Amino acid sequence: MKIISWNVNGIRAISKKREFWDFLEDFSPDILALQEVKSEKYKLSMDILQPPGGYFAYFNCAKRPGYSGVAIYSKKQILNISQTIGIKEFDEEGRFMEIDFGDFILFNVYFPNGGSGELRLKFKLDFYDKFLQHILDLKSQGKGIIVGGDFNTAHTEIDLARPKENESISGFMPIERHWVDKYLRHGLVDIFRQIHPDKKNAYTWWSMRTAARVRNIGWRIDYFLITSDLMPRIKQAEILSEVIGSDHCPILLEIEMD
Repeated sequence: MKIISWNVNGIRAISKKREFWDFLEDFSPDILALQEVKSEKYKLSMDILQPPGGYFAYFNCAKRPGYSGVAIYSKKQILNISQTIGIKEFDEEGRFMEIDFGDFILFNVYFPNGGSGELRLKFKLDFYDKFLQHILDLKSQGKGIIVGGDFNTAHTEIDLARPKENESISGFMPIERHWVDKYLRHGLVDIFRQIHPDKKNAYTWWSMRTAARVRNIGWRIDYFLITSDLMPRIKQAEILSEVIGSDHCPILLEIEMD
């Protein structure tokens, strides 16, 4: 199974770009997990709701118009998707989708950005906490876990181009990086970094203000975290940095199915 995660920074905007549809045809993922769709469902055109390639489309849109939101395109119909984490203020922002494949559970998650002040940073860290509790509850039941999405945090210095300049900036603050550490301590594996431990200049997001992508002044803030029991089944984990259309690029995970 080929799973791709991509923060598209507005699905209506990216759907107007030929690159998005070329990407979908060329890579043909079994599951495409999208973050930051930034639209109410009733405003979406039919090509987004019924994408080519025989995909089924599922959306969890934020209550606030033009904000946040996640979606999944799947080649197979999904009968049961959970879209709530059980806390109203989190659920209203449309940040979460959960699919049970039997032997593992796939999450599509758009973690909050903490850059708008102390209250928003607390909101982000509280979300990290609640979601980790949810994962651990499932893990204790023997479930394998795959979490794909935009974590809005670069974990270590190798994961961004200018670490020293950004130590006090949300997305690389020690308190945020601590939460990524905590996820890993609880049995999750950053599969890209596991396969490519020393790979530098491997980023998934670039600021649109300073032509940062052309110069590759970026951050790796999009991840697949998996439970260690799934590692023998992983065929590849890559960053698709050549794919354009958003300020993020897609990330890919391929797993053998039982």
